[in-house]
Amino acid sequence: MDKTLKQNAKQHSHLKSFFAQSQSVLLIYLMAAKAIVIVAGVGPGTGSAIARKFGAAYPIALLARKQENYEGLVKEINEKGGKAIGFSTDVSSEASVKAAFRKIHDEYGIGPVAAAIFNAPGIFLKKPLLDMSVDEFGASWQVSCKGAFIFSQATLPGLLRQAADSSAPHPPTLIFTNATAAIKANSQVSGFASAQHGMRALYQSIAREFAPQGVHVAHAIIDGAIDLPRTRELFRDWADEAMIGTGDIAEAYWNLHLQSKRGFTNEIDMRPMLEKW
Repeated sequence: MDKTLKQNAKQHSHLKSFFAQSQSVLLIYLMAAKAIVIVAGVGPGTGSAIARKFGAAYPIALLARKQENYEGLVKEINEKGGKAIGFSTDVSSEASVKAAFRKIHDEYGIGPVAAAIFNAPGIFLKKPLLDMSVDEFGASWQVSCKGAFIFSQATLPGLLRQAADSSAPHPPTLIFTNATAAIKANSQVSGFASAQHGMRALYQSIAREFAPQGVHVAHAIIDGAIDLPRTRELFRDWADEAMIGTGDIAEAYWNLHLQSKRGFTNEIDMRPMLEKW
């Protein structure tokens, strides 16, 4: 009996020591993790400009449906002395996003998130309402609403960790890229416009829930043609001032990130000088 009690006590002591060591390792792991930035919807235009801007200041993770949309950018940021990783991700799939975040945590640790930018575009379809199928109507919603929701759930724990750090230089920032359809629904774009309205409603709810906890949530309405090679090809006679520069969007997002807790801007709308609105 005494022998059994001694063995049990010894096992208990070993278990107690094991769990204490495990908790210490986890604490060190969390404390060592540097704040990162996560960008969803990285392509050759706005997403890349945002990644370059934030990647100059933070380790960054890039999510895109296609590997070719981020692999060159990852190499570029790393060669310039930054730290970047990228993963092929379908933001409308919870399983795909969770898999990407497991890889992010494997690389960077389960630490704070300084900024998370949802830049994935919804599917634009112009079609008469009576000719539109139910699947076509819901296609934009899959990314603009469902995807934005999944991304928010995945990033907010890290954003809250950053908000709890009194030494963080800036409040953590969650930014959503949207279009004019977020506030104005034109004819024959019922699916796209309703999805963009939905994203705006989602951002407002998230902002009201998490601002008191220190997370800056912002919504950007990008009103106008973005200056990309394909846009230039379509509108060859347009002046520079008729298109929005991707670098200008990235700069605006960075300025949102720099704002203090005493002055959160929750919504911006950007357009070039010559845009008619």
